[in-house]
Amino acid sequence: MSPFFVMSLLFGLTFGEAASLCAPSEYIIHVEKRECAYCLAINTTICAGFCMTRDSNGKKLLLKSALSQNVCTYKEMLYQTALIPGCPHHTIPYYSYPVAVSCKCGKCNTDYSDCVHEKVRTNYCTKPQKLCNM
Repeated sequence: MSPFFVMSLLFGLTFGEAASLCAPSEYIIHVEKRECAYCLAINTTICAGFCMTRDSNGKKLLLKSALSQNVCTYKEMLYQTALIPGCPHHTIPYYSYPVAVSCKCGKCNTDYSDCVHEKVRTNYCTKPQKLCNM
């Protein structure tokens, strides 16, 4: 092997994660409750972007630990709570949501992330909309 090829390979393996484009991104969550008069549009941040992935065609020949399926996920997050307007007194008018502070490429943790892409668009309002800037 040529020294250039070996150096390129080492550089790619060392700095591959640095080339990943995974960062907090602005996102609007639409929140409704059946009992409330309004839909709340919340400006927040989510983790979004591209992560380097290694997936072999010979999956059956390799150990699972040799396969790397990284996703853009939360490194640090916090929760904020918003008040949904127009709710009757017997209803709890609060909605808590995650805010991405920083992101990383890593395994998807189903404890706090939805690891499956929805094919149906569910992020919309059916009621009059109020904007929430936190």
